[in-house]
Amino acid sequence: MSRIAPLQPPYASDIQTQFDAIMRGAPPLMLFRVIAGHPRAWSKFRAAGLLDRGPLSLREREIVTDRTCALTGCEYEWGVHVATFADAAKLTEAEVRATVDGDSQATCWSSAEQALIAAVDALHHRATLSDEEFKTLAAHYDDAKIFEIILLCGFYRTVSYIANGLALPLEANAARFLRTAS
Repeated sequence: MSRIAPLQPPYASDIQTQFDAIMRGAPPLMLFRVIAGHPRAWSKFRAAGLLDRGPLSLREREIVTDRTCALTGCEYEWGVHVATFADAAKLTEAEVRATVDGDSQATCWSSAEQALIAAVDALHHRATLSDEEFKTLAAHYDDAKIFEIILLCGFYRTVSYIANGLALPLEANAARFLRTAS
């Protein structure tokens, strides 16, 4: 069980409306139920505004999200995203696995995706991009997409801190980390 108790149904009507908008009819995730129990945290979380599509393609967005969650060891959020979006984002099993244990040079990625993975890795490990990393990223992505990449990395690192720090139990239908046999 989570270290902080989640809201239990029935939810207040405003919370139910917010859950419905985010979940599109599916039951709310444990993550949302825990955060929503704390109005200030829920308001700030929702205000981050990264639960919409933004300028990246679904595939690009999921590569950033999955890699960020994998690097933080957040199987909870990684698993939710893989189960929900991997097929729609046209991520192969090899690509999904590479988000966990591959590197930016993995041959499953296009050159643009390699630049994307390298940027996520740099932001995770050093909280910055070198001039060369930025130049490589900018060769494939415009300014709006670069901002979105950086914002997504920060947002999903925060989500990972919440899920990991509160020891959220894995969602029943979520994927589990896939690792290459050593």
